[in-house]
Amino acid sequence: MTGDLAARPAGGHATGDAGPRPAGEHATGDLAARQAALVAALTSGAAVPHGFDERLVGIARDALLRKRAGEVARAWPLLAADRGDRWPAVFMEWAAARPTNGSLRDGWDLARSLAPRTGPAAAELAAREAAWRYDGISAPVPRGRLSGWARSVRSGALWESGGLWTRLRPKD
Repeated sequence: MTGDLAARPAGGHATGDAGPRPAGEHATGDLAARQAALVAALTSGAAVPHGFDERLVGIARDALLRKRAGEVARAWPLLAADRGDRWPAVFMEWAAARPTNGSLRDGWDLARSLAPRTGPAAAELAAREAAWRYDGISAPVPRGRLSGWARSVRSGALWESGGLWTRLRPKD
């Protein structure tokens, strides 16, 4: 049965490029490689693997990109609203060759790449930049009142004129 599944693309139609395999043959490595190639084609713009219908894979890829656009729009509503009816096309063009990093990071990376940065979308990005640390590579980390280094040297905080002023003092 494993050999039969390996010869079928996502739509379930046999392509005829791989016949039944002998019962003793293990095709796990071949199946895993084909699955990885299909996932890459669907999620990051890689070439469609041999034996799969390019049109059907393209339809599935577009559906996944539209789904990602909706998820990013929920995480970044002002960014999506700023682009209006063009939002799905703008996102799909940007994301076509990029594997997903999650809605928060995808929206963040897209917001940083778009220009000009004005209006509500820019304010949304600025608010995220103020609340989170994100280097574009690793996952965003919430900004605390003080960094780990500042906490390690024992900090004292003073409220002055409605703003937080931090005074660091060495450990006793």
